[in-house]
Amino acid sequence: MRIAILLAGAALATTSAQAVTLREALVQVYQGNPSLTAARAQQRATDEGVPIARAAGLPQAGVDASFQEFALQATNNIVAPRRAASAGLSIGVPIYSGGQVRNGIRAADARVEAGRANLRSTEAGVFVETVSAYMNVIRDEAIVELNRGNVRVLQTNVQAAQDRFEVGDLTRTDVAQSQARLAIAQSQLQSALAQLDASRENYLRVVGTAPATLDAPPPLPAFPATPDDAVDVAVSNNPALSQARATSRAAALDVRVAESLRLPRVTANASGNYVNYLNSIGGGGLIQSPPNYQRSATLSVGVNLPLFQGGLPGARVRQAQAIQSQTLEQTTFVERDVVAQARTNYSLWTAAQAVITSSEQAVAANELALEGVRAENSVGTRNVLDVLNAEQELLNSRVQLVAARRDAYVAGFALLASLGKAEAKDLGLDGGPLYDPTVNYRRVRNSINDWAKDPEPQPVAATTLGVPSPTQVTVEQNRAATAPRNRLDAPAATTSPAAPPATAPNLRPGVQPPVTPPVAQPPGTRSHVTTPRS
Repeated sequence: MRIAILLAGAALATTSAQAVTLREALVQVYQGNPSLTAARAQQRATDEGVPIARAAGLPQAGVDASFQEFALQATNNIVAPRRAASAGLSIGVPIYSGGQVRNGIRAADARVEAGRANLRSTEAGVFVETVSAYMNVIRDEAIVELNRGNVRVLQTNVQAAQDRFEVGDLTRTDVAQSQARLAIAQSQLQSALAQLDASRENYLRVVGTAPATLDAPPPLPAFPATPDDAVDVAVSNNPALSQARATSRAAALDVRVAESLRLPRVTANASGNYVNYLNSIGGGGLIQSPPNYQRSATLSVGVNLPLFQGGLPGARVRQAQAIQSQTLEQTTFVERDVVAQARTNYSLWTAAQAVITSSEQAVAANELALEGVRAENSVGTRNVLDVLNAEQELLNSRVQLVAARRDAYVAGFALLASLGKAEAKDLGLDGGPLYDPTVNYRRVRNSINDWAKDPEPQPVAATTLGVPSPTQVTVEQNRAATAPRNRLDAPAATTSPAAPPATAPNLRPGVQPPVTPPVAQPPGTRSHVTTPRS
């Protein structure tokens, strides 16, 4: 409930009509992710195991009819019919089957419970994947903006270095260093754009729509105080462990079903038969003609006591016991995995929080260092390479801060999933009524209609084949191809003033990260690196 309140608050706080919130992305995934819709269909198929098991304990009724034409008759039988039409009705009612039906129904119910837990696990896993895809786009957009700002600053540095080279204040080595750093920054920008494209495509794959402007995610709720507390919550609520336990109970009941093969079967039967000879019986004269039809009815109770079945019951029992042993071991394996995931995700989340703190300190320190290096360069105690290195260090620390905020949020949501608290009912999604697997179960559990059928299946999830995806790398390459070339390699060309870079998206609501890229100097203003050395 706490998570639902936080997500609802974040949605209400969004003022931009075009920004997509994490809550809205999760609603789209819940309604149309193919992994989730396929898991729901699988659960509906699992529900049918209960009426299938119940059918073995219900009466069975059948009707048969036939027509016979006697082509050759005995010569000494003058009353033999030449043709006959018959119809019969038979009903069999199982009275005792050694517990096979009862335990079969209980096993089917246990598998339904396991299927519901699997549906919960699939739901949580898809939500974790959605949060990861959402945060990856935000992170990569921020990194692209940081790299674009770095390229603009280095372009200004190269311009200034060329100006000073032409007047003799700098050497070709200084210009080459600036050009090399600019080329590296441009290649880093291309790599960042390619990674952003990959993240956008992954978002399209998971959510089903191309990412527009993504709003900052809401804060996560409070977590358990210690890893051991997290393990206690996970063992109680994790759906994967609930599924393993239910599957183990179903396997134990399958052993009882196999043991019933050794026990007797008692069945009550009722049958009726009607035969009409269609006025084809001979006779007449001294011999009285028999009736033209016959009717009969039979009631019986049958007992089948197995004495020898070639070892089949024993093999079935041993097989079921081996499967039960497998499920017990699988339960232990899943339990270990749940414990490890809870502790690992807790550790990752805690470490990411520490990385955020360290990265914020690094950004502040590198901003101060860059300011000092530029000041020292203006008086000649620092060279161009020192300034370039300081700018690169600041860029690296800002990128690390953006990545750390993404890692912290994803690790925190993954921890929620391992605790069993990252499902639709916990997030309070308001895109319509939540899917209730018990509705279909109640619909089909007591169904005895042999002609029942659901509508023809149609795909629920929409295809993304026709959804266009922006290709940032191609756009940037076209820009680079039309950009003015270096003045050392071509005649002089003027460059337009660079626009101030955009601020990197904030990954934590309410906190403005100190990750604003350096702003290029406007025309007519001399930067620190253009001041002649004494």
